[in-house]
Amino acid sequence: MIFAIVGICVVLAVLAFLVPRLSRHPERGTQRTLGAGSRVGGKAPGVLGRLLSKPFRSSSKAVGRSGSAGRRARGHMPF
Repeated sequence: MIFAIVGICVVLAVLAFLVPRLSRHPERGTQRTLGAGSRVGGKAPGVLGRLLSKPFRSSSKAVGRSGSAGRRARGHMPF
């Protein structure tokens, strides 16, 4: 699962750099999917729920950061 998230982040960063406007839809879709996993994992009782939802929350943050980093890098380019 770690390699899949890293791969998604790399693809989103490259997509956000090349076509910033078109990168928002895949980013939101990925975050929506990870959010659903976090909600389902969070329904487990007590500490177990926090432990099961944490990987999905941190992956969702990573996806958002990679997309915004690609768009920010594109904004710094001279063309």
